[in-house]
Amino acid sequence: MGTLSPRNVSTTLQRIADMARESPDRVFTSIHHAVDLELLREAYRRTRKDGAVGVDGQGSETFAANLEQNLRSLRDRLKLGTYHAPPVRRVHIPKGDGAKTRPIGIPTFEDKVLQRAVTMVLEAIYEQDFKDCSYGFRPERSAHQALEEIFQRMMKMHGGWVIELDIEKFFDRLDHRKLREFLDQRVRDGVLRRALDKWLKAGVLEEERLSRPREGTPQGGVISPLLANVYLHEVLDRWFLEQIVPRLRGNSFLVRYADDAILVFSSEADARRVLAVLAQRFNRFGLTLHPEKTRLVRFLCPPYLRKERLLPRDGGPESFDFLGFTHYWAKSQRGRWLVKKKTASERLRQALKRVSAWCRRDRHQKVAWQHGRLVRKILGHFAYYGVTGNDPQLSRFRDRVTRIWQQWLSRRSQSTPMPWDRFHRLLDRYPLPMPRIVHRVGHAANP
Repeated sequence: MGTLSPRNVSTTLQRIADMARESPDRVFTSIHHAVDLELLREAYRRTRKDGAVGVDGQGSETFAANLEQNLRSLRDRLKLGTYHAPPVRRVHIPKGDGAKTRPIGIPTFEDKVLQRAVTMVLEAIYEQDFKDCSYGFRPERSAHQALEEIFQRMMKMHGGWVIELDIEKFFDRLDHRKLREFLDQRVRDGVLRRALDKWLKAGVLEEERLSRPREGTPQGGVISPLLANVYLHEVLDRWFLEQIVPRLRGNSFLVRYADDAILVFSSEADARRVLAVLAQRFNRFGLTLHPEKTRLVRFLCPPYLRKERLLPRDGGPESFDFLGFTHYWAKSQRGRWLVKKKTASERLRQALKRVSAWCRRDRHQKVAWQHGRLVRKILGHFAYYGVTGNDPQLSRFRDRVTRIWQQWLSRRSQSTPMPWDRFHRLLDRYPLPMPRIVHRVGHAANP
């Protein structure tokens, strides 16, 4: 891990990080003192202020009205063990097509602040332990860094055999007993462990019905991704890098983002040996791999396929999806084979359904109001999917969004639908953003 760079973070956290790095086997039994007023103020600063309210109905404005008093109370209740972790309020929001919904958890604002503070303390320790192959929900790490790692390693290996890993309902099925065993290896501070146990047992409130799941991570809580990383660090990362890799004949690498992961091998035999034991490994820790979505993909560079006489009888290299992109082999303008990326078809379809559902819901709002929000949605899409070589899919997204907007504007009035010539004049006044590349993933290697 690098230094704890965000401003105003207590130097105590840096000392904890230094101790964790210098003593990999050290168990921390007294670190709750790091959750002081300074850290809680920083946790408050980092907590989103415009989120939905939890079961207590208290928003950020109410909490901020007596900020210092509330932070002191939070600190004291944590250390005295009297802090009560409230249930998470569960709501259902529509998916892209508007027909189905997905559940999300909403903790109270006070709970968010405390979870953020505890997460910062635990990160100081676990960032020294986590492997470089892990990218999800970690400080100064991103999905695009993971994509760059895949590109560079694939190009160096000329592709390989890819295991796409899919864990069924990971965040719902994480085993609490196993998680506590993993935490025992590093953190046994009674105050922090008591708080973690309360969050695991807090339960979910949905339509005035309280349920207390016996497995899974706290829904919607900022502590949840860290606990998930601790779990998969032991279940997958350490196991693969420390026990499996030394036994392999060829080269290999792992890239994981939260519960999504790919394992890549230069040898088909190595890949099949690992695939054969993966399900058993995950079952041991209460997790199940999706039998259809977990698969082996032949992703060798085409010249190497021909060298191994796998073409044309067996067809060309397959593609695989990871982090919302389809990865595939294609030639550059200069004729060099490259690993390229394009928006995965399912992700594009979902994004367009979300835009359509939004346009339908707000089609009677003023055009200027719609335009401002639609621009933000398009720019948000480009901010993630705007990677080198993905220009065609970005253009396709913008074109489809343009047609969707015209269709729903035409339905504002059944008697006078908006013709295309009138809509084009409207676009002159309210233009939509043109596609742009934001992330030069693998740019240095693209001739």
